[in-house]
Amino acid sequence: MPNLFSNCGGITSPNPFWLASAPPANSGLQVMRAFEAGWGGAVWKTLGTPIQNVSSRFGALRGPGAGGEPVGFNNIELITDRSLDINFREIYEVKKRFPKHAVVASLMVETKEEWKEIIARSIDAGADGLELNFGCPHGMCERGMGSAVGQEPRINERITSWAKEYSTIPVLVKLTPNVSNIIPHGLAAKAGGADGVSLINTIKSVIGLDIDRFVMEPRVAGLSTNGGYCGAAVKPIAMFMVGELARSREFGLPISGIGGIGNWRDAVEFLLMGASNVQVCTAVMLHGYRIVEDMIEGLTDYMSSHGFETVDQMVGKAIPSFSEWGELDLNYETVAKIDPDLCIKCNRCVVACHDGAHQCIHINPDGGVPTIDLSECVGCNLCQIVCPVPGCITMTEVDNGFEPATWNLHVTEGAPLRPKKGVH
Repeated sequence: MPNLFSNCGGITSPNPFWLASAPPANSGLQVMRAFEAGWGGAVWKTLGTPIQNVSSRFGALRGPGAGGEPVGFNNIELITDRSLDINFREIYEVKKRFPKHAVVASLMVETKEEWKEIIARSIDAGADGLELNFGCPHGMCERGMGSAVGQEPRINERITSWAKEYSTIPVLVKLTPNVSNIIPHGLAAKAGGADGVSLINTIKSVIGLDIDRFVMEPRVAGLSTNGGYCGAAVKPIAMFMVGELARSREFGLPISGIGGIGNWRDAVEFLLMGASNVQVCTAVMLHGYRIVEDMIEGLTDYMSSHGFETVDQMVGKAIPSFSEWGELDLNYETVAKIDPDLCIKCNRCVVACHDGAHQCIHINPDGGVPTIDLSECVGCNLCQIVCPVPGCITMTEVDNGFEPATWNLHVTEGAPLRPKKGVH
């Protein structure tokens, strides 16, 4: 059996699945129920000077159809609204009952003395590590915290260095995605002495409007504000930023991956992209703690089938494939192929190709399977994406006789490119 043991920046856990700092990790009772369900760790809902939250505070972007599954989630909730005394007592109780599970204290305060005090209290309560919340995109940033820190590398480095000065346990820095380039912010955390980073935090967003009341959602007495966007829809952004840091030769710190993780396949993708473990929030809010059972089973089966004995063997395996556009082979060619036994003749591929691609798929006048003009097909994948039948349309590699040629090679050495398709 593969070993799911995880080590992220010196914080160890029985498996790589952690609850992210959010409502599912708001109390000791919740975290203990999560650990009983199988979660390997939890990042406590951010601690600081307790605030008063608003009502309402959540919004969702739903998939197609009435009552569709939320694919994007938005919140205007802030940090803990419970006293620090209660939170620290519950952290102590959780660690006493689950000594091998990771309990990480997420922290957000302002002054150096406040950081010193809250770090000392976190350590005294038994926390295994700290996560500095430099990412909250609403509410707290207006108070000079959250993303107001995460968007300024010099402040990031300074506060991280304070935490490392006062902490005897590992320190992770939670980075905000609300920046144009994640690298300087990861390097600032490293310069401050961080043991690792976690990302991404939520994305500044407006989830939608009530078009009858003319008010943004979620509504608070006729007003609203921008919130933090998360859920399945942010996964591609999170994967990109995790990969950017993981492939940076200057960075080299462990990464706790966050953003749109809802099943074992998502977790595997983050691990292969360079994350040492993963944190989950929205999927738990929508489906409960027991989703971790499928995550553990799926990851175990995947590792067995691919010959991985430990999680560390997986970390970053896909990074060598993360290249720049100028290094991609312009002579590599694929074309679409339709399986006649699977095709239901809905012609969605025809519409998509004619209106959104290269007009190479045509209706069969006999009412049969659509036909593909391979001389015009550019292998864009759109037909495969819109096809409602899994496996019906595949992209098949073409041996066109041309040697590999990247754009950089073409420009510098004149490497020949194959003739263009789709030119009418």
